[in-house]
Amino acid sequence: MPQTFMNASGRAVQMLAGFFKIPPEEILVVHDELDFAPGTARLKQGGGIAGHNGLKDISQRLGTHDYWRLRIGVGRPMGDSGADYVLEKPPAEEREAIEGAIGRALEHVPLMLAGDMQGAMQKLHSEDKPVVKKAEAPKPAAKPEPKKAEAKKSEPKKAEAKQAPAKEEKVGLLKGLLKGLTGSRK
Repeated sequence: MPQTFMNASGRAVQMLAGFFKIPPEEILVVHDELDFAPGTARLKQGGGIAGHNGLKDISQRLGTHDYWRLRIGVGRPMGDSGADYVLEKPPAEEREAIEGAIGRALEHVPLMLAGDMQGAMQKLHSEDKPVVKKAEAPKPAAKPEPKKAEAKKSEPKKAEAKQAPAKEEKVGLLKGLLKGLTGSRK
């Protein structure tokens, strides 16, 4: 596992991509996203770097922006550029939302590994549960909605169980990498 700082992650990505002969359009980079509320997860291919130094380094090393990104919302602090903010531990409520977004993203890894990035994107984007900061707006009081989401979650798990062992190993590696985003040791 690479032991570099996020700002210099392009070297590790470049070396792995070169060694395993992985074209940029088959690479998935998971990163924090200041422009999304905690609890939001978005999948996209290509695009700008929005001041993210890790993406800048990866794009420079690969010579393109045309790789997949799984963007995990961490929210933007008021009046702060975000450089120090992303290094701090999030408040408990936001951390829970971030871990939930990672969990929802992991449910769609089998689709991603099968090459159905569009299908994974569509499912992931329809399941967002971002945290609304108390200073911005009140929280909705509706509780029945999570039960519906739980019912939806049980169906994809059946499909995951049918995946080949090689994909399960890849999912395990991806889970470990994603948990590293929040510092979770589960």
